[in-house]
Amino acid sequence: MDLVKNGWFSEISDLWPGQCFSLKVKEILYQDKSDYQDILIFESTNNGTALILDGIIQCTQKDEFSYQEMITFIPLCNHANPERVLIVGGGDGGVAREVQKHPLVKEIIQVEIDEKVVNASKKHLPFMAKGFNSPKVTLNICDGFEYMKNHKNEFDVIITDSSDPIGPAVNLFTESYYKLLKEALRPKGVISCQAGTVWTDLPHVKQTICHCKKYFKSVKYAYSSVPSYTDGQIGYLVATVDDTNDLKKPNFIFTDKQLEELNIKYYSDEIHSAAFVLPNFVKRHLSK
Repeated sequence: MDLVKNGWFSEISDLWPGQCFSLKVKEILYQDKSDYQDILIFESTNNGTALILDGIIQCTQKDEFSYQEMITFIPLCNHANPERVLIVGGGDGGVAREVQKHPLVKEIIQVEIDEKVVNASKKHLPFMAKGFNSPKVTLNICDGFEYMKNHKNEFDVIITDSSDPIGPAVNLFTESYYKLLKEALRPKGVISCQAGTVWTDLPHVKQTICHCKKYFKSVKYAYSSVPSYTDGQIGYLVATVDDTNDLKKPNFIFTDKQLEELNIKYYSDEIHSAAFVLPNFVKRHLSK
């Protein structure tokens, strides 16, 4: 697949017809096809190093921290004591990098299906893949579905850092996946999943929320700004089996000193709550 033409990468996909986002390419660092997807890593002129899977931008060095921090700290800071965390996906290491910063987290299990993404990220995305170096992290190269089938009632928080619903990530948006998530959680557990953009595919967002509500008592949609993602916005599906837990409220609050020392650039307790404030057209659609 020729993804770079005339010095530009353009993110063209049936998931967002009639539009694309383009990055000027300085140098291609890695290109290969794994058993699961096409992998491309390049140095861009304005956004630093970029990771592309199946023609879709997964992260760029310039703004990846917004996504990594929000999908991580919203569930971690909401949970009263997130000692044991499962990461599903996240082969670039970014979520692991953020999870290990939380002082209450003792153990991180990560399951990633594509070892080539992990190895390429370790070589070309060290600013993210350094998450794998934490002594808290145990990385398993395996199918997340199969892993959770054999690990019930084990985790306080589960974070699903998936690509968009094509290729190997399709199953991570299905009703059966949320059933597995519920069964793998401890009582009062919290999940967080990549949930798409309301600007391009609001019906898909609603469908995903409906799947989740069949197994979780409290389900919310939050979002943050990530300029290199489609429409510049990405959403997070956050849910818990504990209907007394207000997902919009952080129970752990980083001090200003901690935010600086841990290099947390986007997330804060104010951002946590504000991320759940939705525009009227979104609220109306999701309430139908």
